[in-house]
Amino acid sequence: MGDTFSMGKSTSPYNGMFPSHISPVRKRDRYYWPIFTLAAVVANVIIFIIVMYDNNCPANIIPPDRCVLGSFRRMSFQPWNQNPLLGPSSATLQRMGGLMTFLVVDQQQGWRLMSCVWLHAGVFHLVINMTALLIFGIQLEKEFGIIRVGLLYLISGLGGGLLSTLFNSHAISVGASGALFGLAGATLAELITNWSHFHNRCSLTWQLIIVAAVNFSIGLMPRVDNFAHIGGFITGLLLGFVLLMKEQYGYVWQRDLVDPNIERPMKRRFKVYQIVLFVASILLLITGFIAGFIALYNNVDINEICRWCRRINCVPSPRWSCNSTSG
Repeated sequence: MGDTFSMGKSTSPYNGMFPSHISPVRKRDRYYWPIFTLAAVVANVIIFIIVMYDNNCPANIIPPDRCVLGSFRRMSFQPWNQNPLLGPSSATLQRMGGLMTFLVVDQQQGWRLMSCVWLHAGVFHLVINMTALLIFGIQLEKEFGIIRVGLLYLISGLGGGLLSTLFNSHAISVGASGALFGLAGATLAELITNWSHFHNRCSLTWQLIIVAAVNFSIGLMPRVDNFAHIGGFITGLLLGFVLLMKEQYGYVWQRDLVDPNIERPMKRRFKVYQIVLFVASILLLITGFIAGFIALYNNVDINEICRWCRRINCVPSPRWSCNSTSG
């Protein structure tokens, strides 16, 4: 019988019609519960509630400004002209762990590179990011498990925050966008490195390209940190080549043979390009993070070196100002 297909991937048939050299007893594909993804969503929601409680808009608002949804009292939101995303003030975000370069370097608060990943600028920001986390996170975690997806999420968030401090040094940056773009980058890496496992490759590739292009385009607007997106995406892409590499489709483990002494098909576990991508990605990740931290703590202003790079983060328009909190 031919292969069966699921979620765009080729899988071995479990209908008893295995090739003679493969044992039908052992189930070779394992799926995991998306524990990290669901826990991360719950944690982000709880932290946003804590931030809004600390914000206490009615106690800090200056007339004639008025809090949005004032009936929520302490949990009401900042005025629309201060935060159009239905959220807290910039001062609250900074106090609660928002990312700012001078605080990381001058005040030695490096923990902000990670704390900012768990903060959100408003309800709209939170809902969009958590929806994306569920879409990308559940599928990856079901296949690769809590450890690998957890590492992808956290390290991609760190990579996004690091690039943001280098290019977007004068704004407060918050949000899980860098980590989420890391999951998107890892999904693309899985498609590339596990190419033989997919049967509808072109359509999946174009879907990922379109999703990434649309989100990078949104990042050209204010209050969205495109450098965090780019840093997270690149980090996740490289990590994906390292953490999500599978044996090529059709590879047979010795333990899967009906008779361990039988000669199995001659097929290498990994293809050459998979190994090349694995090694190159490790080297690029190590080099990138070392260079990034050296530049950060030596106060290197990359915008002075690349003056047009700031346009990647925000394109000026008569409709908005680019001097805003990023998320």
